[in-house]
Amino acid sequence: MNFASDNWAGAHPQIAEALTNNAGGYASAYGTGDLDKQVERIFCDVFEREVSVFFVGTGTAANSLSLAWAARPGGVAFCHTEAHAIEDEGGAPEYLTGGARLKGVAGRLGCMDPNALDAAIHEHPAEFVHAGQPMAASITQATEIGTLYSLDDIEKIAGICRKAGIPLHLDGARFANALVALDTTPAEMTWKRGVDIVSFGGTKNGCWCAEAIVVLDPAKVGQMHFLRKRAAQLFSKSRFIAAQFEAYFRDDLWLNTARHANAMASELASAIDSAEGIRLAWQPQANEVFALMSAEKAESLQAAGARFYPWKPPLSFASEISEGDILHRFVTSFATEPSEISRFADLLQG
Repeated sequence: MNFASDNWAGAHPQIAEALTNNAGGYASAYGTGDLDKQVERIFCDVFEREVSVFFVGTGTAANSLSLAWAARPGGVAFCHTEAHAIEDEGGAPEYLTGGARLKGVAGRLGCMDPNALDAAIHEHPAEFVHAGQPMAASITQATEIGTLYSLDDIEKIAGICRKAGIPLHLDGARFANALVALDTTPAEMTWKRGVDIVSFGGTKNGCWCAEAIVVLDPAKVGQMHFLRKRAAQLFSKSRFIAAQFEAYFRDDLWLNTARHANAMASELASAIDSAEGIRLAWQPQANEVFALMSAEKAESLQAAGARFYPWKPPLSFASEISEGDILHRFVTSFATEPSEISRFADLLQG
């Protein structure tokens, strides 16, 4: 009953097979091989337009380099107060942008409030050099707490960014989970709504180590080639990232794995919702489930073999936690088996 993280899950068998199939022989290095070019074309098909794709090894690299691409002197990037970029990147965005600041913007349950973003941007007027200048906004889809921005939300935030003359970045570590939950397309969730650049994640959804930066307008690539190289993210044997993405997209594997993970989260939420001594904090929208229970309850479940973690409560939710309750996170993945959910449900009822 492993609900610790989708990072704990291994590689999907079809992706592992693709790595093996591409392990022999010779291929041109540094992203110039036939497979690399083939996968770049697949990305264009997936996004329904010409895009520029830069393979990297981690989500931290994708997010940090996306912000470095947008960096300006004295730059300020705006993201949700509890976004991964602020809380969990270890200073990498600040480091790789050359000292840009990340400014937290409030919003309920992980989603940045558009009006709060507009106000935050206006705190940095162009004529006041001491405050620094806005350089980008970043949203996380799905968010750190399993919630989603609607398409209208994204469009509204993008409109604020356009008015301010800054690009909008989308952190898509769980891009596929959000996509299938909204029943939409990559184009509709990104450039058609005003997104400029995407951190496209595969690792949490069945890949071994495959992330990509997708610049949605090739005319705006700018210095990304040099930024990636300087950050030590230009892989010589990039065919091994390309091979993962080729298998990931083939026959909609990426969508099927995401649907499975989301469905398992829904089943898990139902099990929690019908049990005593534990309650859902909010309804899950992707593949993360958050629940409230006592420390004793959590310890008994963990002692019986369930793996999950306590989680820092969102600021917007802290007042809704009763004394003695602790927030915990459960994450499902492509590898989650229905039997794990059933066993956990039995534990809860026992």
